[in-house]
Amino acid sequence: MTLYENHIAAEMAVWQQRMQKPPSFSSQLAKRFQNRLNRAIPEKIHQAITLAIKQMTRAVFFGAGFTTRTPVTPGSLETCEIKVLERIRFYRNTAAAEGALTGAAGVLLGLADFPIWLTLKMKMLFEITALYGYDTSRYQERVFMLHIFELCFSSPVHRNKVYEILADWTNHEKTLPADINEFDWRNFQQEYRDYIDIAKLLQLIPGIGAAVGALVNHRLTTKLGKTAMNAYRMRWFARSDQNALEKGKV
Repeated sequence: MTLYENHIAAEMAVWQQRMQKPPSFSSQLAKRFQNRLNRAIPEKIHQAITLAIKQMTRAVFFGAGFTTRTPVTPGSLETCEIKVLERIRFYRNTAAAEGALTGAAGVLLGLADFPIWLTLKMKMLFEITALYGYDTSRYQERVFMLHIFELCFSSPVHRNKVYEILADWTNHEKTLPADINEFDWRNFQQEYRDYIDIAKLLQLIPGIGAAVGALVNHRLTTKLGKTAMNAYRMRWFARSDQNALEKGKV
């Protein structure tokens, strides 16, 4: 491995340990409280929210302009990640500006922030995926991106489960359902909503909405970008190990 790859492998190992940490006592209490709150919400409301996120996410993933990005063959991990970090900075700054604008405008535009920000995050994932050399038109790659999204915006319990899927992606993708409608949209939207609820509600408060919107969008967009980088690093090193193994057999 190169010096850069050695450094990144060590950085990734720390991230992997963090992804596999059991939930803390406080996070378990918070999750129980959120579950009780969710049970108090009428089922029709849950269904409506689930459908809205499902349709919004489907529109982002299968709409025009999102599935046409051409994969790039990386010369090295270092040159690849220089480009990836540049795109993360671009989307982070764009999301922060958008969050400040909609937060300053009050409740109506604050509510509009949700689909706009979701679109920006998904668009960033598509660019990152292509820069690591993967074909975003493949159904399997779109599901992988959904799991990156889940890993980033989930409770510790659910995060552990999603991490196991991504860590064994080569085998897991062979078991994927043929229809995207079989994806667990209910759990996807619930974990995502629980994760960002409080922060995004603060964005609707007059006077502080702009500052909160910029900060939250900046921080969480950066987090999604770094999560994506580590997910693709796992695949990079797994592929390198497989190539080395095959060369050794020759």
